Amino acid sequence: MSQLLNRLPGALALCLLTAALFYAGGAFAAPAEPVAAAAAAVTETAEAVTTEAAAAVEAVAAPEEEEAAPAGPLLAHQAVAEIDPAASSWILTSTALVLLMTLPGLALFYGGMVRRKNVIATITQSVGVAAVVSLAWFAAGYSLAFGVGQPMFGFDGDTVQAWIGSTQAVFLNGVTMETAYSAAPGLPEYLWIAFQLTFAIITPALVTGAFAERIKYSALLLFTGLWTLLVYSPICHWVWGGGFLGSAGVLDFAGGAVVHVNSGVAGLVCALFMGPRKGYGAEVMNAHNPVLTMIGASLLLVGWIGFNAGSAWAADAIAGVALLNTLLAAMAASLTWKIVEVMEKRKPSLIGVLSGLVAGLVAITPAAGFVDPKGAVIIGLIAGPVCYASSVWLKKLLRYDDSLDAFGIHGAGGLLGAILTGVFATTAVNSLSEGANIPTQAMGLAWTIAWSAVVTFVILVICKFTTGLRVSDAQEAEGLDTTLHGEALERV
Repeated sequence: MSQLLNRLPGALALCLLTAALFYAGGAFAAPAEPVAAAAAAVTETAEAVTTEAAAAVEAVAAPEEEEAAPAGPLLAHQAVAEIDPAASSWILTSTALVLLMTLPGLALFYGGMVRRKNVIATITQSVGVAAVVSLAWFAAGYSLAFGVGQPMFGFDGDTVQAWIGSTQAVFLNGVTMETAYSAAPGLPEYLWIAFQLTFAIITPALVTGAFAERIKYSALLLFTGLWTLLVYSPICHWVWGGGFLGSAGVLDFAGGAVVHVNSGVAGLVCALFMGPRKGYGAEVMNAHNPVLTMIGASLLLVGWIGFNAGSAWAADAIAGVALLNTLLAAMAASLTWKIVEVMEKRKPSLIGVLSGLVAGLVAITPAAGFVDPKGAVIIGLIAGPVCYASSVWLKKLLRYDDSLDAFGIHGAGGLLGAILTGVFATTAVNSLSEGANIPTQAMGLAWTIAWSAVVTFVILVICKFTTGLRVSDAQEAEGLDTTLHGEALERV
């Protein structure tokens, strides 16, 4: 009975949240009917015209008028869709690839590195994150990230736009079959939303590596929902949605700051706030199944092609060079991580080789569509030793328990890649590289780090005093698979 009473506040909160979502004004109103009056008028006019010359003029003008007629009033961030079939096909594929990075890629990558008693719990975290982020993105995340800021609280629209989007498209109100995001008119807006959703999903999923084997599942879900809306969406807007960092010239092709530095810093804050696992530093905590991690890393590598090459938003030369750069940097970093590991430990571990590969993928992410292959190889060669030092030496020196190296690889690798983008970006690859420099990149990183760290800390405090954060010592000792999920791997 006491357990039921303890769970009652959470159940009531969930019911109230669900009711609020469905009650929100106009949230699920039927979309506007496609405008057919213009087409009908054109047809009647064509029938009334008797001369061949007039008919020819009408035949040319009618398609133009129909293309120009939107389905209804456009929101500030929208344009009339002018579908590019090739680009749309590639982004459809890329969306699937980026989703593959989290489910099952990251889930298996992380699942193989934890102890046997926590494998199911770790994989389940990735699934839970995907579910919460998807609904948060639908409810408000997309609108906050890619909407155009409107006047509010005495501030004009331009001032608001610098910091945050709008609530015009909450619950995807105003999104129709005929609309597109203004910066990508060749893609249906629904496809654009789905593509960006996959980035929003993997970012907090990466954070889970920092507090693996010790967080409550309820706390994870609450943390993920708040973090998506309060941390990811604003930073995404600053860099990609027309905010002040993108306008200042900060270059981030596919998520060095938005995804990796953001998640890495948040992970470090979580690790410090929650404290280490019981027995950390005193007990051996070997990876349960490196082969599982190998499968996950391979899926991450393949999915990263959609992550980086898909960020060209088209099937073009920039997508091609981004793809090649992604592969080269990953392999270069895997090699140099291996070299450093052999120098220190005399043996190259599979986990180490895979960690180096992911480090290269992280480091090339902000630069993928801005640098040439020579720059990509250099970035990868540097990323291996830097991320090794951060994941092994720095963690040991400062004695924090970043369980699966969320900061060690994603934080450090993202920082390195963003800075080196300012060094190696070239207009020979992408005209947007003009003016690239280290100070601007560093400024963007400083804002990302500060916002992510402070707001993540606030969210952790909220979680601590509502759901609670850590499982009990007894639950942690027994393992989260059985104590949280009532399941366990069968011993062979």
